[in-house]
Amino acid sequence: MTPETTPVPESGRRCPEPLYGPEFAADPAAAYRRMRRTGPTAPVELSPGVRATLVTGYDAALHVLRSPETFSKDSRRWRDMADGTVPADCPVAPMMAYRPNALLTDGPEHRRLREAITDSLGGVEPHALRNYVEQSADALIDRFAAAGEADLLAGYARPLPLLVLNRMFGCPPEYGERLVEGMAGIFELVDAEKANELLTTTVGALIALKRRTPGRDVTSRLIAHPARLTDEELVHTLVLLIGAGTEPEQNLIANSLRLLLSDDRFAGSLSGGSLPVEDALDEVLWSDPPMANYAVHFPVHDVLYEGTLLREGHPLVISFAAANTDPALVAEQHPGNRAHLAWSAGPHSCPAQGAARLIAAVAVEKLLDRLPDMELAVPVQDLEWRPGPFHRALAALPVSFRPAAVTRAAEGERPAGDEASAAADRRDSAPPGGRRGAPEAAAPASGWARLLAWWRGE
Repeated sequence: MTPETTPVPESGRRCPEPLYGPEFAADPAAAYRRMRRTGPTAPVELSPGVRATLVTGYDAALHVLRSPETFSKDSRRWRDMADGTVPADCPVAPMMAYRPNALLTDGPEHRRLREAITDSLGGVEPHALRNYVEQSADALIDRFAAAGEADLLAGYARPLPLLVLNRMFGCPPEYGERLVEGMAGIFELVDAEKANELLTTTVGALIALKRRTPGRDVTSRLIAHPARLTDEELVHTLVLLIGAGTEPEQNLIANSLRLLLSDDRFAGSLSGGSLPVEDALDEVLWSDPPMANYAVHFPVHDVLYEGTLLREGHPLVISFAAANTDPALVAEQHPGNRAHLAWSAGPHSCPAQGAARLIAAVAVEKLLDRLPDMELAVPVQDLEWRPGPFHRALAALPVSFRPAAVTRAAEGERPAGDEASAAADRRDSAPPGGRRGAPEAAAPASGWARLLAWWRGE
């Protein structure tokens, strides 16, 4: 990419592709194929009247993500917002307008804010996190195990990150519910301004609570960090972390379960070859990443790229989904290859990807362990996707299964933080051989049961 001092007209470009509404949500891959016909970038609308350029090529995406000197994350550079072309209350503003956090800053300011994040998240011990995900997963599964059917999105993938988030951030349950409600409204562009107000107000209340009663949690560590974040920076840093830990995490869990329950490579006969859960996560992160289009950048000057002018201050949105499925990369997408862009890349790559992957993997494995004969309740092509330009999100994930026994008390009956009781429960509920929660049966009957038996070496 080279700077261009004389404006270059955009020639041969068609009308912007809308990235909102049910049509795009139902088949974004078709939209990406259309856009690729004109090169690695294409004009789009993120919501009515909000123009941007979508980066659909893998190499182009990497170049943008790794070139902060040319492409800034600071959305105060957004010209259409600054001159009033895009109103401040437009539906995508909460996801794009400037906030003083690590995602939307550059240079030393970004490094200071990111260091506070990485240090505060570094206090989360992976073994303790795994244990808490397992406890939360068991509590949620117990709520529907005996029914023989469930919506795994509403009953599992959505509340599980909330339970984990509440523990990690020292967040009272009622605060957590409001935070998830706020994030969902922002992602779906449904009264986004009101949702943003709910989100920031609740985060402010959480900070006030932790100032009065600090604990061993991410919020308290952020408040006490040597970077000395201001109150405004604390609010918007927590908005960033909570946003990343709820909506994208639930989508990663749900999209992985969808793949595992619908693709014979994973759930099929062992004689035909089956792939493990970790490979399913990798495939989702390649083909259906939970954040499909984001990492908004703003050129600091006019840039000419393959005949297309990228204008100073015009939003440049990275399509992780389109870049990951760039036809030039087909040969690279094999099990174990994690060169996808689902976690972004460069200085703004996700600092919590290890924890996010652990949560999703444990959530999926625990569910399949407890309900090994689970099947989709509708054909996979009948599943609906929620509209929105940024995420890849199912509206529901209905399944059916053989009713299973409840293995432990529901979450909330044990005082928060009672790890001794949690450990005792795990010991008491583990049957001989160490396998928990499996219904007594003579022999594995389904593809999933055979896969799980093979996975354990049985």
